[in-house]
Amino acid sequence: MKLKVNSKETEAKDGCTIAELASQLALPERGVAIAVNNKMTPRTEWNERILQPNDSLVVIKAACGG
Repeated sequence: MKLKVNSKETEAKDGCTIAELASQLALPERGVAIAVNNKMTPRTEWNERILQPNDSLVVIKAACGG
């Protein structure tokens, strides 16, 4: 199925969860927030939240200080 991730078209398998997509995108395990269709989704829900075709996701990564 097709999704938009940060305005870029992305392919994911049907029935994909946010957690599976995060893994597919090689996102870090910490310092990442994801909004689906303009609604923030807590990391505790990533394993249960099944994505739908044409969902729009915004991935926000924390800047690393140094």
